[in-house]
Amino acid sequence: MEIHPGIPWYRRVFGRDGISQARTMGGTFCAAPDRSRSSLSVERAPSPASLRAFRFSAGHTTLKSRMKTEKRSTPGSKTPTAAKPAKSAASTMKSKAPHRHAEPARPESAGRRRSESEPGGAVQGAVIGRRAAERLQRGHLWAYASDIESLRIDDPENPPALLQVADNRGLLLGTALYSPASQIALRLISREAIGEPEWLDLLSQRLTAAIDRRQQFLSPETDACRLCFSEADALPGLVIDKYGSLIVVQRLARGLMTPGVQERLVSVLRSQLAPSAILERPDPRIRELEGLPAPGVEPLWQTSRQKNANSFRVQFHLNGLKLHYDANAGQKTGAFLDQRLNYVAARDWARQLGTTGRALDVCCYQGGFALHLAQVCQSVTGIDASRASLEVAEENLEANRERLSAQVDWLAGDAFAVLRDWSDAGERYDTIVLDPPAFAKTHRAVEGALRGYKELNLRALKMLRPGGLLVTCSCSHHVSPADFEAAVASAAADTHRRVRLLERRGAAPDHPVVLNLPETEYLKCLVLEVE
Repeated sequence: MEIHPGIPWYRRVFGRDGISQARTMGGTFCAAPDRSRSSLSVERAPSPASLRAFRFSAGHTTLKSRMKTEKRSTPGSKTPTAAKPAKSAASTMKSKAPHRHAEPARPESAGRRRSESEPGGAVQGAVIGRRAAERLQRGHLWAYASDIESLRIDDPENPPALLQVADNRGLLLGTALYSPASQIALRLISREAIGEPEWLDLLSQRLTAAIDRRQQFLSPETDACRLCFSEADALPGLVIDKYGSLIVVQRLARGLMTPGVQERLVSVLRSQLAPSAILERPDPRIRELEGLPAPGVEPLWQTSRQKNANSFRVQFHLNGLKLHYDANAGQKTGAFLDQRLNYVAARDWARQLGTTGRALDVCCYQGGFALHLAQVCQSVTGIDASRASLEVAEENLEANRERLSAQVDWLAGDAFAVLRDWSDAGERYDTIVLDPPAFAKTHRAVEGALRGYKELNLRALKMLRPGGLLVTCSCSHHVSPADFEAAVASAAADTHRRVRLLERRGAAPDHPVVLNLPETEYLKCLVLEVE
């Protein structure tokens, strides 16, 4: 059967039913010479294994010649001396069907990464392995570089932003953002084959829907939230935060770094929110992993009245408190908006349990937990390793003096060293919050991270008075909730403290969790009463 030039390497018009029908009939579909989608013919195929052998890089070779070549190249095989009569489709499938638990046989070339220079159809795309295909079919959006079995790119020096993705049978899985330098090479954006115009329309629709879902969280008391949470909003690699009138954008995938995407982002954000400025905030670590260029120093957009040196420093409101954000400094895109409701929970539980004497906020950053506890406690101490963060915390304290009843102090220092010294010295607190940075950014770091969590919680438990409140957090995705709770339980056993679980909490709802995407659930917050 001749594979006509210019025919795509997949036939999305058929779908799974079409392929199944072709196999049932003992044949496979091919396009007629006029390339009409509706003009189809059915030709006899030797076996279903030949369908698996078909790849978009087959070019002008015929399936029959490919199979002969692969048979000759198989070690230990004998060259046939005479052609055998073709068997029926039913007998061929019966004789060649593999064991149901065995991996189906594949041609020798299927296990290697094809060169981009091999001849083939005009469509650029990637073929991924069975496990990766099953992961995408279950609702995940990622395929890793190690999942790619074959790849066709016309110009490797200038790879496309979008690639069509198929499984190793040639069935279309969708269209993905392509990141050649990243371990996450493909991020699915559609289950169909689409081009840039359709992708930009999807971007507008999904971003508008994401903003609409967040409108219920915005009010005069809280005018900051996460507007877009990457894969959780079906926009992989895109993170957008709002701080008052300022919007901060992170594009963390190479496929998003196009003029069309930037123009569409600015258009949607301006029409939906009327911001004073839209700024792109780089994440140096992720940009290095993705091989992305640093963004320009100029904002993506700003009003003419905001064009001054202080236009990227704003004051926003969170749970009624006034907080400062400087877009030219700070971690991630700014304040930790994912803890917004956990701030309130810590304050309310301290009030309910009567643990309103001395409070300690460990790894306080810019004072989120500390300032909320200062509304009900007599004294609050915040500890952080960053002096710059504590300076912002002090500004936040001054902005809210009239609403706070506690005496608040800040201490710059290493949390482990401070807690070790204070616990050994016999310091006592009624409420302690532990909110450290991510200890495990890879799977290999999980074991060390669990030791760190146990040490922090052990020291905190030693310093808590009977009946005290412990709010302990982990933002490491690679540390599971069960492992985190086990670390805290181990610390409780070592200190001979009985710990009662009051609440399991996570991120605020503007950081939604999608069950098919476990990476969207990363923040764990335990509210504990310590006897």
